[in-house]
Amino acid sequence: MHTHLYLSRQVSKGICFLGGNFAAYITFDGTVETSPATRPLMRRRDSIILLLALGAVIEPCVSFAQQRPAKIPRIGFLSPESGSLNQDRLEAFRAGLRDLGYAENKNVIIEHRSAEGNYDRLPELAAELIGLKVDVLVTYGAIASRAAKNATTTVPIVLAAVGDPVGQGLVTNLARPGGNITGSTVIAPELMAKRLEILKEVLPRIQRVAVLLNSAHPVGNAPALRELRPAAVALKLDMHLFEVRNLNEFETAFAAMSTQGIEAVVVIEDALFLSNAGAVASHASRLRIPAIGAGRFAESGGLIGYGVNSLPMYRHAAVFVDKILRGAKPGDLPIERAIAFEMLLNMKTAKAIGIAFPRSILLRANKVIE
Repeated sequence: MHTHLYLSRQVSKGICFLGGNFAAYITFDGTVETSPATRPLMRRRDSIILLLALGAVIEPCVSFAQQRPAKIPRIGFLSPESGSLNQDRLEAFRAGLRDLGYAENKNVIIEHRSAEGNYDRLPELAAELIGLKVDVLVTYGAIASRAAKNATTTVPIVLAAVGDPVGQGLVTNLARPGGNITGSTVIAPELMAKRLEILKEVLPRIQRVAVLLNSAHPVGNAPALRELRPAAVALKLDMHLFEVRNLNEFETAFAAMSTQGIEAVVVIEDALFLSNAGAVASHASRLRIPAIGAGRFAESGGLIGYGVNSLPMYRHAAVFVDKILRGAKPGDLPIERAIAFEMLLNMKTAKAIGIAFPRSILLRANKVIE
């Protein structure tokens, strides 16, 4: 009588076979196990048949295990605003991943979501990315970073660039942030006082200075104002606050500045103004009000830009992502501070509003836009 071996069932760990007087189980790594209950009943002939029959399936089982595709990491990228600047940031991040050997849609997937300047959508978009089971969530700016933090306490979050993460309540310590957050900071509030000093150096006779704020982002305004107020007192400047909530309110705010005799304006580093830098610069130039903002503000037509060239920071965010994908805990990775700053001057705007830069400023400029 021949002993017949047939497939009983395939389960998660392997395949179960049944014979005349025995049962055998093969795991996907090729290990052969026999049922303890049937071992005493197995004859020598059964054993030979079992070994011969299983030889035909062990190799395919092992091959199946070896060929199972590795899980491709999925990275979420949450943007508060839209526009070319946002695309530049995302591309800088992609370039950083390429530097480390990642190829998008081959060994890494990037899920990008943008609030298109509508901050109210950020919590929804952050939750959507978490729902996609991303392995790491990358974001920037205080509001988007807070939305990411509120969305998860387990998925690692990389802050590509954010001002004062301790003051914003995102982490408790830069050296050991703890929790699920790490990344880089520009310490934007400290830059605000420096921008005021630069304005005073360019325009030593000014007295009335405006600060353009986003009233929809009071949490982000507070740290900047803490730096600006004592700086204004030290420079003997009369500081006035002008708040807007969206692009449609820019014209009214600048018209009020002109009516109230404002002589210069400092633009808060906020996603609303970063993504609409051209509109801010246009309103200021039309009313001949000198304006200073973030580093790239001058490239959009503003008189002066001072700050961090943030694109390298987005490229560097890929380094944090790589470390996390390799097993590092985000809370153990120190938050890094940007230390290189740049000043950009727009000569075309200066001529249009009748401003002559002093030699001391021209010598310190990293870039002069003609």
